Amino acid sequence: MMQKIQKFGGAMFTPVLLFAFAGVVVGIGTLFTTEVIMGPIAAEGTVWYNVWNVILSGGWTVFNQLPLLFAVALPIGLARKQSGRCCMEVLVSYLTFNYFVNAILTAWGPQLGVDFTAEVDNASGLAMIGGIKTLDMGMVGALLISGVVIALHNKFFDTELPEWLGVFSGSTFVYMVAFFVMIPCAVVSVLVWPKVQIGMHAFQGLIMSAGTLGVTIFVFLERALIPFGLHHLLYAPFYYDNVAVNGGIYAAWAKALPQLAASTEPLKQMAPWAAITATGWSKLFGIPGIAAAFYVTAKPERRKKLLALLLPITITSILCGVTEPIEFTFLFIAPPLFIVHAALASLLSTCMNLAGVVGVFSGGLIEMSSLNFIPLAATHGMEYLRIIPIGLAFTAIYFFVFRFLILKFDFKTPGREEDTEEIKFGSKKEFRAAHGMAQSVGSADPDDAPQIDESDPKMVLAANILDMLGGKDNITDVTNCVTRLRVNVKDPSKVADDKDFKAIGTMGISKNGKAMQVIIGLTVTQVRERFDQLLGNQ
Repeated sequence: MMQKIQKFGGAMFTPVLLFAFAGVVVGIGTLFTTEVIMGPIAAEGTVWYNVWNVILSGGWTVFNQLPLLFAVALPIGLARKQSGRCCMEVLVSYLTFNYFVNAILTAWGPQLGVDFTAEVDNASGLAMIGGIKTLDMGMVGALLISGVVIALHNKFFDTELPEWLGVFSGSTFVYMVAFFVMIPCAVVSVLVWPKVQIGMHAFQGLIMSAGTLGVTIFVFLERALIPFGLHHLLYAPFYYDNVAVNGGIYAAWAKALPQLAASTEPLKQMAPWAAITATGWSKLFGIPGIAAAFYVTAKPERRKKLLALLLPITITSILCGVTEPIEFTFLFIAPPLFIVHAALASLLSTCMNLAGVVGVFSGGLIEMSSLNFIPLAATHGMEYLRIIPIGLAFTAIYFFVFRFLILKFDFKTPGREEDTEEIKFGSKKEFRAAHGMAQSVGSADPDDAPQIDESDPKMVLAANILDMLGGKDNITDVTNCVTRLRVNVKDPSKVADDKDFKAIGTMGISKNGKAMQVIIGLTVTQVRERFDQLLGNQ
């Protein structure tokens, strides 16, 4: 079960990667089209306004079509074969499902308790998806329908039909089956989902009333779930679906930016539902404190090399909000430090909330700037100034707490290890020779070795990772998130230890039964591509 949950979590993360750029476009576009900030040049109807409004309209694409994006992206990670064709099957089936829902509610809306003549907005429970007026089932509905079609694809894609029916094989056959499956799915949805919406509205009220305590609990759980790769499943329904606010916090905040930019009312009063996205403060202020503690507690002769490692991953955390590279450097060596990290991150976010700092603050400085500081600084700059003293105070707290614990309990954090072996990218041949392995991937016969470009460090790394995971024959499936290669294996006893993975240039491995997560960093997509090549998954 854990394998399936982790695989689903990794697959679900794919469309989230688009948010970084989309957020920048929306933030800058909102700034340049807000008359209160820019003056008469940004008045509606001016050339300046019209040009930037065109750009801003394109920036809304990701936020306006989130359910569609989640539906289409899921097969990338979950389809067992021909994932590109599966994406097409999901797209047309999901649209078909929504057309069915539209037709049912047009004919029998009043009997089902749905006013289908209402305008599409937060209160009506309706949405426009791909130009189709339908029930607002958000990300959950999209993922459910996508999951159904993926299951049909995995079962029926290779179905052999008589030669005279060959034109209906493959994707066509999958869609034929899905077409008729979508009818009962639509019927069940129009019967059940309006009741679910009532419950969700009640839950939204509960979340809103939780206030600062809700932020404290949410941020702690989000950090604590990172080692298991399950944090996506916690925050995704809040950030991208209707749990906290209709449309999801990200989309709702982006759409509210013009109103927020034009008002001086405190953001905590105008958008209290955005408070739980405070998971990014530890990325901005906590990680530098941890890095500094690692540096000063390292052996003097190893500090120079450690600094070269710490600088890029700390900058990555600050700018991009990606913390796994540094967190996994100490997670398995000193688990208590990670619990302390989760607690401090929660406390930091709590203090920010108490100071009235509310907004979309789950990513790094780039995302924070695009969705908060750039478009809202003119009217809410004083609120944002509170961030600096609180954040720097916690950087110091992180530093002194981590330094004390590392020295007190002699945790072997980076730079303090007994093993002085250099960590480097070696060639595939050198690595296999050092470990007594055959010069091939997944075979004991050197003559079976696939052609590998050893001048490509990412290919070398992918080949070494494959060896460490027990070879090609030990791999069940593979996906990835933003920093981790997520692999399910047949026999976990064949998988090497964490220190071996670090020796080939990764940041370690997290094991949970047969579910493995190899921590690589922001180049994971390119490594995954090479890994697929070695597996023969083109």
